[in-house]
Amino acid sequence: MSTVLTQSINLLAAILLMLAFAMLSQRRVLSLIHLFTLQGATLALSTAIVGVATHQPHLYFSAALTLLLKVILIPLLLHRVIDRLNVRWDVETLINIPTTLLAGIVLVIFSFYLAQPIAQMSLTITRGTLGIALASVLLSFMMMITRSKAVPQVIGFLAMENGLFFAATAATYGMPMVVELGIALDVLVGILILGVFLFHIREQFDSMDIRHLEKLKED
Repeated sequence: MSTVLTQSINLLAAILLMLAFAMLSQRRVLSLIHLFTLQGATLALSTAIVGVATHQPHLYFSAALTLLLKVILIPLLLHRVIDRLNVRWDVETLINIPTTLLAGIVLVIFSFYLAQPIAQMSLTITRGTLGIALASVLLSFMMMITRSKAVPQVIGFLAMENGLFFAATAATYGMPMVVELGIALDVLVGILILGVFLFHIREQFDSMDIRHLEKLKED
């Protein structure tokens, strides 16, 4: 039974990594939200399985919280934002997609190389997924810095938080409950603030390109 659960966790970790790559190569904002929702569902399922395998009851609550926030509430808010702002157009990237994916492969190799010594010292059943967790974080960060529009950058930030949460689950079977609740509240408040920020950008410049903010700096 333990072997089956471990293999299931590894499979979900691989799916999480593939979703991160898909988000990195995706051009449409609406598709990015759908991929983020799938990533949240994968994260919730993997957290629940880790809870079953390790008999950690608090991970069930973490999985439920992830499902509520990352699969239901935040995607719903993002859909409402893009509907209000009418930003369903293709995402403009600062670097072309083939180059971005090639750089992503390099980041994955670097992540596995960096995580290997840590994984060897770890005694958790999820130690084999530490490299994937780190790669997911770096790929999400890369997605943030290679997009010129604000909405994809927000989604990249949220995906990076998913990678950090998965890394915490893989390394230490999750964070203390108080920390998880605090992070959940911070993420939710951050989304609301970013939503207001996006509306102000749109009203000021009639565009969601963050490069327009350089005009304010020059003034």
